[in-house]
Amino acid sequence: MTSPRTAAQFQALYHATPPWEIGRPQPAFARLATAGALHGRVLDVGCGTGEHALMAASLGLDATGVDITPLAIMLARAKARTRDLVARFVVADALDLSLLGRRFDTVLDCGLFHLLDDDGRARYVRSVGSALRTGGRFFVLCFRVGQPGTLGPRRIAADEISAAFADGWGVDSIEATRILTTAGPHGALAWRAALTRR
Repeated sequence: MTSPRTAAQFQALYHATPPWEIGRPQPAFARLATAGALHGRVLDVGCGTGEHALMAASLGLDATGVDITPLAIMLARAKARTRDLVARFVVADALDLSLLGRRFDTVLDCGLFHLLDDDGRARYVRSVGSALRTGGRFFVLCFRVGQPGTLGPRRIAADEISAAFADGWGVDSIEATRILTTAGPHGALAWRAALTRR
């Protein structure tokens, strides 16, 4: 279970606009949608205000977004109403996705994996595995090594992604890209990883 202190910290950030909330899908994930890579039931883990779940819903897919932050979920539901889109938004812990009681065909993670320590990362991989059907796809967008400075989340090496998903997963690709933020026009260096649940 994620600690209440962590949940409270994220809740406080949503009283303003957190740097990762850019008001639209991340281009690296929008390209997946354009390429037809999203299928079936789609789960957006750590969805924030729901841009990627809403992107899936706009394609006519069964979309669910989960976040530990009640205010973010409230804002996501408001966006869905404003845009006249049908998507499910649930306050839930990404480290215990089995409690959703559903299996998904596609799971998206924009900016959650790189927030986890080693123990949390292992728990998270198990949690996502419990919610993704065999043969389902998992797409991760995370900070990568080489990003200058020390601000922001942990920088991830490509081999850390491969190691985290070594058991029960196929690593299809790990591509260099960027995560856009409100902190600057060029965003941050990132990986977009594509994995398949075996």
